[in-house]
Amino acid sequence: MTIRFFAASLAMVATPLALAAAPVAAQGAEAALTIETPIETLMADEAARAVVVAELPDLEASQYYPYIKSMSLKEIQPQSQGAITEEMLARIAAGLAEID
Repeated sequence: MTIRFFAASLAMVATPLALAAAPVAAQGAEAALTIETPIETLMADEAARAVVVAELPDLEASQYYPYIKSMSLKEIQPQSQGAITEEMLARIAAGLAEID
């Protein structure tokens, strides 16, 4: 009985986690990097990281980074309390668009 409960609980947790990871995996190497790309994907690409860090130098050092890295810059901007402006996003978007 305990094993079945554990297995059912694990399945309930694992399925949403697998589905949440699917968009990141689906982007692949051919997808363009944008302000809607997960932050951890941007930071894993050397050129994209340089663009992001130019505007947001303290992003990775933020205490919130572990919680927001799976989100996009566009998603976290409204909750940034003005730390990430529309102008910053526009400059990042332009920089990312220049990456081959």
